Amino acid sequence: MVDTVIQHILKRLKEIGVDDIFGVAGDYAFPVNDAIVEHPSINWVGCCNELNAAYAADGYARTRGLAALCTTYGVGELAAMSGIAGSYAEHLPVMHLVGAPNLPTQEGRALVHHTLGTGEFDLFHRMAESIVCASAIITPQNVAAETERLLAAALYHRRPVYLAIPSDVAGMPVLAPAPAVSQPTSDPTSLAAATEAVLANLSSADQACVLPGVLLRRLGLDKVAAGFVDAAGLPFATMFADKSVLGEDHPNYIGMYTGRLMGEAVRAFVESCDAVVMLGAMLTDGNAAGGTVKLDPVKTITVGHHRTTVGGKTYRNVEMSDLLTHLSERVTKRAERPAITPETLGPIGGSADDAITADALYPRWANFFRPDDVIITDTGTSSLGLTFARLPRGAQFHNQTLWASIGWATPAAFGAAVGAQDRRIILVTGEGSHQMTVQELSQFGRRGLRPIVFVLNNSGYLSERMLCKDMSLSYNDIASWNFAELPHAMGCEGWFTARVRTCGELDAALKAAEQADGAAYVEVITDALEAPQMYRKLHEHVESFYNVT
Repeated sequence: MVDTVIQHILKRLKEIGVDDIFGVAGDYAFPVNDAIVEHPSINWVGCCNELNAAYAADGYARTRGLAALCTTYGVGELAAMSGIAGSYAEHLPVMHLVGAPNLPTQEGRALVHHTLGTGEFDLFHRMAESIVCASAIITPQNVAAETERLLAAALYHRRPVYLAIPSDVAGMPVLAPAPAVSQPTSDPTSLAAATEAVLANLSSADQACVLPGVLLRRLGLDKVAAGFVDAAGLPFATMFADKSVLGEDHPNYIGMYTGRLMGEAVRAFVESCDAVVMLGAMLTDGNAAGGTVKLDPVKTITVGHHRTTVGGKTYRNVEMSDLLTHLSERVTKRAERPAITPETLGPIGGSADDAITADALYPRWANFFRPDDVIITDTGTSSLGLTFARLPRGAQFHNQTLWASIGWATPAAFGAAVGAQDRRIILVTGEGSHQMTVQELSQFGRRGLRPIVFVLNNSGYLSERMLCKDMSLSYNDIASWNFAELPHAMGCEGWFTARVRTCGELDAALKAAEQADGAAYVEVITDALEAPQMYRKLHEHVESFYNVT
């Protein structure tokens, strides 16, 4: 029996590991929605809105390697765009399935809902093209070929793709087979030359190190990279976006490289190296620590996804996986290791009746983390506060450093929980970010998921206060909510909840959350300007930048 168009697409998604599709239903997408619900081994995961669904798909892709999202035409797809753009920036392959009006409607330029009333039906496709690596309007004739092309593009570039499926096309039979698809490989000559260049550079360097990047995790190359580090005997540090990409329990880990903000021993070592091997790491402004990271381009070896640059010369068509494998087989192991102990958060302080300060809070959170935890943090105060939390074996730390969309973490944690139900999910978010997308909290309860949620309530957007010249400006104030009451209001029955103001209350809540059979939700209240040391240092840098006295 010949598959229909949508059956073929879903079959291929299932074959490459997509078990769940996030989205919000809509009439143009009903044929696609119906097929997902009727599929025997793919789950429809409805979300509260399309933006949250896109964030959830982003979180799912972080734990599963690939995700799928389904929205309706126009209003639905546009609402999801910021989330899709974030997945593009952060190298996450998300298949965006858009249910579009049927062909007679489009061909007749009908004035129908979810359009601009101009009779044009390709506007939103064109809008999406800048935030996906490939796109297609699906037909019965092209569905097999285009599905393979888009899947290959998503996995090759590790970025989203867009499929528009007219509502009447979804149920039509597939009319042409898929072409044979081969996996990308390196150009042998370029690979050999890049390997020799890197080996020569390392052999001539008296002192060298590695900066592993988040792209390793996106490509599933963390173990391959760890093999190279072991074979070469090289120490490694990580920048902010790349935290935990290689395990922080590894003996070669020397700590976080945060420029001149903190961690002076690591900074001095990294910046004095004769060779710094960047494995999929990027010098974004977040990783550059307020512009205080100073790496000499001449001494930097940049190993990217599909090309490598050594000494200003670029070797193209070199796959990162192939290069790491070749280097691991041939590199000479170094015996020495710098005498640098990774910097960690301070000791757990604060008496039972003391108010919760940043110096008391973040060491407690760090002590709470367990092996294999998946920790999702909104980019901002809590994320920076946990920079120097030494993570146990197998624990993953996720933030959204480059796109840095406020509110990303709550639905992303939901998506991560759907994708990794065998692991403990910990969400750490500020109350300003939480307010943006808090509806998705209800989806945890709806699906019986058991996250541990910490909401840092500091009466406004502390992250922005720390970056402003005037920290008292009213646009950083927000409405006051009773956060600890939200789980019950959103149908999350049986959750442990607490609202804590003192160190003693926090300790009791952490113990209860650890022992709870179900989920836990803890609202942590601090002073409005109570910032972690990392953010205080960044604020000082911002003040000097603006010449604030």
